[in-house]
Amino acid sequence: MPEPVPEAKPAEDAPPADGAEKNATGQENTSTTITGLFVERPPECVVAVAGSDVTFIAKVDASSLTRKPTMKWLKGKWLDLGSKAGKHLQFKETYDRNTKIYTYEMKIIKAVAGDAGGYRCEVTAKDKCDSSTFEISVEAANQEDTADILSAFKRTGAGEDEGDLDFSALLKAAKKKKKPEEPEIDVWELLKSAHPSEYEKIAFKYGITDLRGMLKRLKKMKEIQKHSEAFLKRLESCYSVEKGKKIVLSCEVLDPNVQVKWLKNGQEIKPSAKYVMEATGNVRTLTINKCNLADDAAYECVVGEDKCSTEVYVKEPPITITKLMDDYHVVVGERVEFEIEVSEEGAHVMWSYEDQEISKEKDSSKYRFKKDGKKHTLTILEATLDDAGMYHAWTNGGHTKGELEVEEKELEVLQDIADLTVKATDQAVFKCEVSDDKVTGKWLKDGVEVLPSDRIKITHIGRFHRLVIDDVKPEDAGDYTFVPDGHALSLSAKLNFLEIKIDYVPRQDPPKIHLDTTGNMVSQNTIIVVAGNKLRLDVEITGEPAPTVVWSKGEEAITATEGRVRVESRKDLSCFVIEGAERTDEGNYTICVTNPVGEDKAVLFIKIVDVPDPPENVKCNGVGEDCATIDWEPPKFDGGAPVKGYLMERKKKGSSRWTKLNFDVYESTTYEAKRMIEGVLYEMRVFAVNSIGLSQPSLNSKPFMPIAPTSEPTRLMVHDVTDSTCTLRWLAPEKIGAGGLDGYLIEYCKEGDTEWVAGNTDLCEKQGFVVRGLPVGEKINFRVVAVNIAGRSPPATLSQPVTIREIVEHPKIRLPRELRTKYIRKVGEKINLTIPFQGKPHPVATWFKDGQPVDPKMVNVRNTNVDSIFFIRSAEREHTGTYDLVLKIENMEDRATINIRIVEKPGPPVNVRVTDVWGFNAALEWEPPKDDGNCEITGYTIQKADMKTKEWFTVYEHNRRTNCTVSDLIMGNEYMFRVYSENLCGLSEEPRMSKNTAVIAKTGLEHKPAAFKEKDMACAPKFTQPLVDRSVVAGYSTAISCSVRGFPRPKIVWMKNRMIIGEDPKFLMQNNQGVLTLNIRKPSSFDAGKYSCMAVNDLGQDEVECKLDVRVAIQPENK
Repeated sequence: MPEPVPEAKPAEDAPPADGAEKNATGQENTSTTITGLFVERPPECVVAVAGSDVTFIAKVDASSLTRKPTMKWLKGKWLDLGSKAGKHLQFKETYDRNTKIYTYEMKIIKAVAGDAGGYRCEVTAKDKCDSSTFEISVEAANQEDTADILSAFKRTGAGEDEGDLDFSALLKAAKKKKKPEEPEIDVWELLKSAHPSEYEKIAFKYGITDLRGMLKRLKKMKEIQKHSEAFLKRLESCYSVEKGKKIVLSCEVLDPNVQVKWLKNGQEIKPSAKYVMEATGNVRTLTINKCNLADDAAYECVVGEDKCSTEVYVKEPPITITKLMDDYHVVVGERVEFEIEVSEEGAHVMWSYEDQEISKEKDSSKYRFKKDGKKHTLTILEATLDDAGMYHAWTNGGHTKGELEVEEKELEVLQDIADLTVKATDQAVFKCEVSDDKVTGKWLKDGVEVLPSDRIKITHIGRFHRLVIDDVKPEDAGDYTFVPDGHALSLSAKLNFLEIKIDYVPRQDPPKIHLDTTGNMVSQNTIIVVAGNKLRLDVEITGEPAPTVVWSKGEEAITATEGRVRVESRKDLSCFVIEGAERTDEGNYTICVTNPVGEDKAVLFIKIVDVPDPPENVKCNGVGEDCATIDWEPPKFDGGAPVKGYLMERKKKGSSRWTKLNFDVYESTTYEAKRMIEGVLYEMRVFAVNSIGLSQPSLNSKPFMPIAPTSEPTRLMVHDVTDSTCTLRWLAPEKIGAGGLDGYLIEYCKEGDTEWVAGNTDLCEKQGFVVRGLPVGEKINFRVVAVNIAGRSPPATLSQPVTIREIVEHPKIRLPRELRTKYIRKVGEKINLTIPFQGKPHPVATWFKDGQPVDPKMVNVRNTNVDSIFFIRSAEREHTGTYDLVLKIENMEDRATINIRIVEKPGPPVNVRVTDVWGFNAALEWEPPKDDGNCEITGYTIQKADMKTKEWFTVYEHNRRTNCTVSDLIMGNEYMFRVYSENLCGLSEEPRMSKNTAVIAKTGLEHKPAAFKEKDMACAPKFTQPLVDRSVVAGYSTAISCSVRGFPRPKIVWMKNRMIIGEDPKFLMQNNQGVLTLNIRKPSSFDAGKYSCMAVNDLGQDEVECKLDVRVAIQPENK
């Protein structure tokens, strides 16, 4: 595969320019952080040769990620190439467990000019993202570059359909040969001077299929238009929407009353249920409902001579195939219908035979294409040997294939020609029946073609061919042959002319039976008849006078002249007929003729042969990744002829189409079927073949699934070893397959021995196992085998044997970090400590409190092989102390100390008293509480209360001293005080009251109030809070408010667009202490505008105004 040739070395750290791009709605994406996740990026610039394959590789380091990253390959800014995967674009993802690196590959098969352009690969993982951009240029293979710029927009290969947005579906009829004598026309000059509505017509005429690319280039070639003030906010440069969803195009115009026009590809859009146009204030919107691929176009909003444009890209979701294609086995001339079902109606399906695409234009005479909802059908009208092969169906999100096998149609003889013996002037009729009613043929007599005449008639009706000879003459006797046209086959019979002799002298002859031993007789007096065929024995009898004929089977005479078994008598001829021979008709038959002169007798043995019975007990004895071994038992009855061999057929379970596995007879009763799909259920049936024909099919085998064993388990390692056990750990196999994983089998053997012993009787489902009962001191080899329905995987074996001996490891306590300092808990709380440790053999753990073993009534202790659990259900003060955990292994030990303190709220302070009072101040003192709650006192809370009201107010909190000064007391009042103690658990339950009170005495002060002078409050109206612009949703009530001052009280006037609002019930005006409110009940778009409020009194007036916008509510989409 040719690799891309980079023009320049890729940059070490490509700047994540695309990471901060605006999305389709114009808002910045700030939900993820741009980081360097790539460890290998695609080359920045690649030059590919047209027709060659190009591969791009990106690697992502997932060692720091919490979940699997998501990779997207994009073309341009928006086109997700994942939905275009198929024959032209292929994607691959691999993961290295050792390095934790994901490798992503994008492969372009047979690059074409349409693949040129800018690409981006983007990886995201939760809150991290990274991206890398690169450019692809496509050069023609061994050809000089031409200056024809239109070639960039024309298709050069069938693969260009995948990944490009164009109007090829509309322009397929545009592929016309340009006449060489016409002068060249500059299409770009023609497009620049044409109206946009003529673009598509010009592109159709001159064979430009990439209309979108043409419009982009034409836009760059045109002169930049002068800036216009018609738009306050233009349309976004592009919008992206999924197929079937709704999208809203929005812009703002300067004049709220101006009318706008919306254009699509230069054509004006009319309002309809699909296109909804709205005008709200300065905002103009175009809503496109239920977008489809036809809505992928350029749109314009036109205001007078000015316009703003955008492009809408409709992303089609990937179409998956829900019903796969079946295999077919037919004969030449039969009709074949390949049928699939896809996930959505109206999806595009591409059919191909081997590597050749099947198109309606080229192959309509041979193929028929049909769409019925989600069902797609490819019909081959009459299959030929050249049609055999693999047929494919492709969608943009799926692929299926089916195999067609065609064999030559064999002509079967359903009824052979029988020999005839006729008399003169009688009628002779030769009749045969073949399997194909379309087959013609010729009749020959003694090698010469028989031509029809007045006496000879040749007819062909359906499958029957007849030769009728009227008025038989002696020259008509001979060998007659029917030869079908186009087949190496011939049917022959003999016409015997019976000549009548007249004896004038009466005489007597004894009876005589004249048997013809050249017909169906394989030996003397033995006749073989195929079951179901007709047997007619014409026995010539002579004798004078005419003898009496008696046919019998065994001792039973056959006298019936009608029915399936009958006897027909003619002069000098006795016919024995069996219609539709059956097995019970087999036996010895006797013909006895008598007359007065004598008697003659002949014995015939009629043997009935038939097709064999179907084979029995068809079953699958083994499966592989794409094969299965089938065996069966021979049929109980071989039909009277030896079984030559067998024919096998298979089908997928649930399907009705059987596929032949062999065309030549297979002699063995064991067969290996190949070319099967792993993970798909199949059924088999077998036919037995003898010289007569094909038996009925056997009963279907039980469904079986081709599956393969898994790969070997990975990273097998020894986790632990004791004197009699060994603990193993491993990881799951890298390849599991469709058969899944049932469990693991662990085996071991001594070093130097070849006999492996199973370590577990039942399959182990976990990825770890303890092998027990091992001999001490022996060196043992271990291996692990993964098992599924297909059998055992290759074993994963340790690289070297393991010595079974306990490894002595010093005891070590892993004391958690939070227990290395003082462990404090409140009274009543639960204490649950888990102390992990290690050591071999298993250590003994013992707990001590203050040097004495812990009391099991106070503390619960539970020890395991790897940790010790210390548990107190409800902590009390007496649980406080120093606890030691001692870990011992023989004469070795380790020790850990835990200091536990149980605390509670303290008691109240002692001896609270007022020690001094001066001015508006009082001094307090007290002593620490007797019970500190088993922890340090962190402060005190002091409160005061007036003796009149006795309401308590906090003066100080968290006061760390045992004294304080209370200030700002009120003269003439008497105060009492109380103090709370405080520690880690909080304030004490009860406060301590002061023993005495503090009285603030009155002094001889006299208050002389100043003379009162009334203030003039008159003033003109003035708004202290203006009106604020509002934007509200239609249908939801709203209010606008402001505040005003003025004296005398001003008169308030509300106006809308300079018109006074009267007694309209839609508006409610309120004035509360100068706060003015205008309530608007359920506003509509007509209530938008400028609102003003005017206040007037005798001294003047003032006015404020605001703008109110009413937005139309947008209903959320139904998902």
